[in-house]
Amino acid sequence: MSALTDYIDAWVAQDAERVAGSVAADCVVTECYGPVYRGRDGVRRWATEWFAAGGIVHRWDVTDHFVTANREAAQWTFECTWNGTRSAFDGATIARVAGGLIVELREYRTTGPLYDWRGTWH
Repeated sequence: MSALTDYIDAWVAQDAERVAGSVAADCVVTECYGPVYRGRDGVRRWATEWFAAGGIVHRWDVTDHFVTANREAAQWTFECTWNGTRSAFDGATIARVAGGLIVELREYRTTGPLYDWRGTWH
């Protein structure tokens, strides 16, 4: 298991301690919609509060993934329930790792449905 896949699996398992355990003490995690979480304690607090507020990750399916000595990247499909609304989207994560832990993580997401371009601009 890699640092990034361990982080993803911890969210699916709804395990805030495991989420926190997958990041470095001085990590920076930037979500695709803007919030930045700094440090392991900040990540722990975010995950704990998110789960306590009823957040559920139904699935976080990695569709492509690669690992180098200090970088990981993955494409994925994410599905969760937040504030009583279930939604899903495709996205990607780029992470810098050291010592088996995530030091820096940044997520990106699609903002509209994917479609095959047909050659005519609208």
